[in-house]
Amino acid sequence: MKARHLAVLVAGVTALANVAACGTSSSNDNDKGSKAANIAPLDPNTKVSITVGCQPPKSSKVLRTEWNNDVTAFQQLHPNITIVSKDAFPCEDPKTFTAKLAGGQMENVYYVYLTDAKNIIANGQAADITKYVSGVKNYGSLQPQLLNVFKGGGKLYGLPKTNYSMGLLYNRKLFQQAGLNPDQPPTTWAEVQADAKKISALGNGIVGYADYSAGNQGGWHFTAEMYSQGGDIVTPDGKKAAFNSPQGHAVLQNLQQMRWTDNSMGAKQLLQIADVQPMMASGKLGMYLSAPDNIPTIKDQFQGKFEDYGLAPMPNGQGTLIGGDGYMFNPKSSPDQIKAGILWLEFENLTPGKGQFDWAQKKIDKQPVGLPQPNIFTGAPAAEELQIRKQNSNLPVDNYKAFADGDPKVKYRLEPPQAQQIYAVLDGVVSSVLTNRNADVNSLLSKAETKVNGILANAE
Repeated sequence: MKARHLAVLVAGVTALANVAACGTSSSNDNDKGSKAANIAPLDPNTKVSITVGCQPPKSSKVLRTEWNNDVTAFQQLHPNITIVSKDAFPCEDPKTFTAKLAGGQMENVYYVYLTDAKNIIANGQAADITKYVSGVKNYGSLQPQLLNVFKGGGKLYGLPKTNYSMGLLYNRKLFQQAGLNPDQPPTTWAEVQADAKKISALGNGIVGYADYSAGNQGGWHFTAEMYSQGGDIVTPDGKKAAFNSPQGHAVLQNLQQMRWTDNSMGAKQLLQIADVQPMMASGKLGMYLSAPDNIPTIKDQFQGKFEDYGLAPMPNGQGTLIGGDGYMFNPKSSPDQIKAGILWLEFENLTPGKGQFDWAQKKIDKQPVGLPQPNIFTGAPAAEELQIRKQNSNLPVDNYKAFADGDPKVKYRLEPPQAQQIYAVLDGVVSSVLTNRNADVNSLLSKAETKVNGILANAE
């Protein structure tokens, strides 16, 4: 696959030899000219048409209208560029994504999850955009950890759109009822355990702390908890399991104590996100691990109240699991199509006050404004984006102060390789601990380690 990647790049460079020096041209003519002309900004006289993925679906009326209005505004700024939007839900469909990539059928500018970027780069399925981003105003202020996701071999293959990191979502109302200070959420797993015990003591079916243990989501949360303890799921080279460790034992022993000694996790287990969010909305749950984007879902789908919820960074704070998305470029795209695509992404995703960060418009459109993420910038753009967000906030932003202050200090970690297969194995470990009072943590971790080592060996 590496050879295929090189072939694509060579083809792209060869095409540059024929870029027209001046005058109006079509995007097909972009394959003419010198390498120097290729690095120059897009000629405003050159007409370019690009396809862009992840237009919001018709069912998301407000978001689709915002997107379409952004396209119109962008094309007024760049009348030589035509954006052909491609809607899809989900934006990256696992059923078709791999086949479209392999068949070269992706849009010129296509949507990806952060977790898929490295494999795409390794397989030569994205264009090298390194030499095209020097004109992006806020490129140098993008979070390095997010940019690194799109880098390989010293080259850049994509740009981030949004990010999220796991933290602790808690019910401020239940904290008050349990005699806890909702402005001082727990910062360690020991404090989570102690607070969960007090909250569950309120009775009436209230659960202090809930965790997932089915649908691979138990393994997903186990990973986040491992990172928070400073542990890891696989070795740095990705070849061996690394969770049968003191940190792995600590995660499971903590859950075991809350479930069976403190009785602070309730009797119903094998929970998934669809079980936990309504528990939080109905006031029956004190805490669970979550990204900030769970809050609007709890409010909109389960009739929760924004003012009831607070956010804190991951307990223990040694690390947190991150995710998010971005865009990469079809290697069949011409240099001018790549330039046009980067201009669009800069407008839509990388500029405070515009596109996805047009908080003033989103407030008018009654979209939630004030959540602490996405936060893809550093430095002056980060401050500018935060100021605009605060000016237009329609959420109780003080409730998220602990997260906003603490999360940037936590080490961001991506999912392990072969994540879903590993999560399936770890699901069994977590569910055993939460459903079997006599579960043997040592044995569970040892057996899971053997299975995951087999998964990793087969993936090589």
